[in-house]
Amino acid sequence: MDAHWVNKRAGYRCRHGHTSAQRAKLQEFGTGRPLLFPGMRWVAMAVVAGSLATGTWVTLDGSVLGAVLLAVLTLGLGLLLVLPVGGADVPIVISLLNAFSGITVAASGFVLSNILLIIAGTLVGASGTLLTKMMANAMGRSLVNILFGAFAGGSTLGTTTESDRPVRSAGPEDIAIMLGYAQKVIIAPGYGLAVAQAQHTLRDLTDELERRGTEVTYAIHPVAGRMPGHMNVLLAEADVPYEKLKEMTDVNPEFRTTDVALVVGANDVVNPAAHAVPGSPIYGMPILDVEHAQQVVFLKRSMRPGFAGIENELLFDPNTTLMFGDAKDSLTKLVAAVKNL
Repeated sequence: MDAHWVNKRAGYRCRHGHTSAQRAKLQEFGTGRPLLFPGMRWVAMAVVAGSLATGTWVTLDGSVLGAVLLAVLTLGLGLLLVLPVGGADVPIVISLLNAFSGITVAASGFVLSNILLIIAGTLVGASGTLLTKMMANAMGRSLVNILFGAFAGGSTLGTTTESDRPVRSAGPEDIAIMLGYAQKVIIAPGYGLAVAQAQHTLRDLTDELERRGTEVTYAIHPVAGRMPGHMNVLLAEADVPYEKLKEMTDVNPEFRTTDVALVVGANDVVNPAAHAVPGSPIYGMPILDVEHAQQVVFLKRSMRPGFAGIENELLFDPNTTLMFGDAKDSLTKLVAAVKNL
């Protein structure tokens, strides 16, 4: 295995996907950074006041002009709500918007005297609110800080540039040797696994390792992917036994007795800066303690930071090895290499 320089011209690109009001940010069509302008908080307050006043006008007078103005103001309010949010906070705001949609449906049910709309909207609103709270807790931050933290510089977004620092990388044959002769392997899947649709290939790798007598388990972070339960559903599609999926609090003590921790398409949820760097935007977020494993292997597209934009010092650790490429392609090569051991 050779150490070599990895820089911006390595040619790999991360891709993010989501279907929501912030799809542009998640798919990187637009910047993932918070968008602010001078006096933005005052504009937002004025829009809120204007929306309340216009809503009262429409309720009392039934004005069509007022209804049009209210629609414009609420559209502006929605933009002002999401534009200041960036980095790893974006999925949490998406969940909050989903909760708002349920509340809207329930309110429509009251207006139309439709019990079905009331029940459906209440369920969506309640579940969306609980999900938002769970995600905020998993990030170790309050919802108020997530929504308005950018005004005080508190959004979880650092840099979006790639590092030019040296790292140790290896090909599939070298990493296959590490995995194939390990007694215990813990796999930490992330959103990159979902983007590449590589869950079935990961299951194939797991099967090959277990045939060689290796103990394999999966470490599931609460917000691995884009919401709680994302990784559980993804791995269930590949028929991964549920007992092999271990929650963060249960699996973290096991990393100290693990030969190889294989991180597939994850970055922020294994970043030691969350508990080692007080000035980090993700400081205080619970993470998977993969750095305690004897060896750590990252399958990554490039040296770009994770969605939070925070550089991961674990990538430069002497016990860390990187394999660059699409997760599915890399796992396919690893499966073939393990079979040839």
